[in-house]
Amino acid sequence: MASFNGEACLEQLKASRQICLTTRHGKQRALARPMAAGLGLELIVSDADTDQLGSFSGEIARQDDVLQTCRRKALLGLAATGLDLGLASEASFGPHPAVPLLAVGQELLLFIDRERELEVVEQRLELRTNYSQITLTAADDPSDWLRQVGFPSHAVIARPAGWRPGDPLFKGLQSKAALLEAVARCRQVASDGRVLLETDMRAHRNPTRMASIRRLGFALVRRLRSACPACGSPGWGVVDSEAGLPCSWCGEATALSAAEIWGCPSCGTRRPQPRRDGLQAADPEHCRWCNP
Repeated sequence: MASFNGEACLEQLKASRQICLTTRHGKQRALARPMAAGLGLELIVSDADTDQLGSFSGEIARQDDVLQTCRRKALLGLAATGLDLGLASEASFGPHPAVPLLAVGQELLLFIDRERELEVVEQRLELRTNYSQITLTAADDPSDWLRQVGFPSHAVIARPAGWRPGDPLFKGLQSKAALLEAVARCRQVASDGRVLLETDMRAHRNPTRMASIRRLGFALVRRLRSACPACGSPGWGVVDSEAGLPCSWCGEATALSAAEIWGCPSCGTRRPQPRRDGLQAADPEHCRWCNP
C-alpha cells in the first residue's frame, strides 16, 4: 500500500502547474476557476475526439459505463498533451430511481494523476436538470414544453419519431426559425409525421448542466485537498451511504441515509461518518409503518 504525505502531495499537485481537460463542449468555462482557485493549476484543453466514446444524441452508442467512458476520455487528452494530470466529465440522464416521474442527472468528474497512479472521482445525483422529451403530432404546439426546458437559452434536438441511423437529426437548436425548419424536415421523413423533441444535454448548449459541472468542480477540489487519515493520499471523501435513518415517530429504520461512508481512492480505507446536515431522524412520510 502506498503511503502519502497529504500536504506534500498537495504541493506536488500545485507544482505540476497544468492539468488537461478533455472536452469538445466548452467545459473549461465551468472548471478553469475551481482548478485555478483551489489547486493553482492552469487548465489546458484537449479537443480529442470524444464522440467516438458515445454521444448524448445517440448517433454513437456509449459502449462503457459512465466511469470507464470518463477514464478513456481523460486518457485521450493526456496522450494528446503529454501532461500527467487530467480531468474528464461524463453524465447520464433519466428518471429518478425512486421517483420515476422526476428527471435527474448523474454527473461524474474524474481526476487522474499518472505520476502517482492516482484516480479521484467526484459525482452527484443532480436534481437541477431540464432533461426532457416530447413527441409532437402534426396538431401539437410545443410552446409550453419549450418554456419549461428553458428554450432558447437551452438548446433542443429534433428528429423524426422512430429515428434510425441515416435519418435527419438536428442538434443545438436555439432559435424559433431553426426549430420550425428542423421540425418540418423531420415531418417529411417520419412515416406518421411525428417528431421527437428533446433537450440538448451537451454542456455548451445547456447552461443548467454547465452550472452543475461547476459545482462538481469545486467539490472535486475540496476532495483533492482532503487527505486520507490512514495513508495521507489526496481524495478522502464520501464514497457511499448507509441507509436506516430512524423515523421520528416510531424509531423504525427508513430507507433514508443514516450515515455517510467516507473512503480513500488509494488504500481503500472506509469509515462511517455522521450526515453532514446533522439530520438524526426522518420525517414520518418516509416510514413504511407510519406512512404505509
